[in-house]
Amino acid sequence: MAPKIAVVYYSSTGNVHRLAEAVAEGAEKAGAEVRLRRVPELAPDAAIDSNPAWREHVEATRDVAVATLDDLAWADAYAFGTPTRYGNVAAQLKQFLDSTGGLWQQGAFADKPATGFVSASNAHGGNESTLLALYNTMHHWGSLIVSPGFTDPSVFAAGGNPYGTSHASGAGAPGDNVLTAARHQGRRLATITARLAGTATAF
Repeated sequence: MAPKIAVVYYSSTGNVHRLAEAVAEGAEKAGAEVRLRRVPELAPDAAIDSNPAWREHVEATRDVAVATLDDLAWADAYAFGTPTRYGNVAAQLKQFLDSTGGLWQQGAFADKPATGFVSASNAHGGNESTLLALYNTMHHWGSLIVSPGFTDPSVFAAGGNPYGTSHASGAGAPGDNVLTAARHQGRRLATITARLAGTATAF
């Protein structure tokens, strides 16, 4: 049975959205059934309209389904994406994660693989600390962190972040190196999820 993976992200101007698409592509090519979902936008229209790229992205992705708790309950594994906010998870994604208490109490996340990806304006803009902050939630869930590590040459070519694919958006949209690393991360998540399902034993 194909592993079910929820790729859930927040993106303001499109960089994390493109990473999310690449992660989903990698997981699908590895045989997973994928739900690509964006979390709700919390920023007021005045803030969005102050940045044309932000407004353009909001309008361009209205057809991407909004994430719900049902998507998390459905999934066997998770990939979460966020831009950095002072080295931390963006409020939009954090608000969604903070709404998962009921599922957590039910043990819905226990033993499920999870991974993260991120974008900051520059290479040292908090990418690694944001991923570590994101993974704090997964630790509380009892999920199994599936970082890319240095498991493929694409990780090195994309800048060498073993915690998760990261993009320095000051240089523009994610390039082929970064997208290839994101696809590898999605493929790795799907492969490990399938492997865990195939080797599960009753206690």
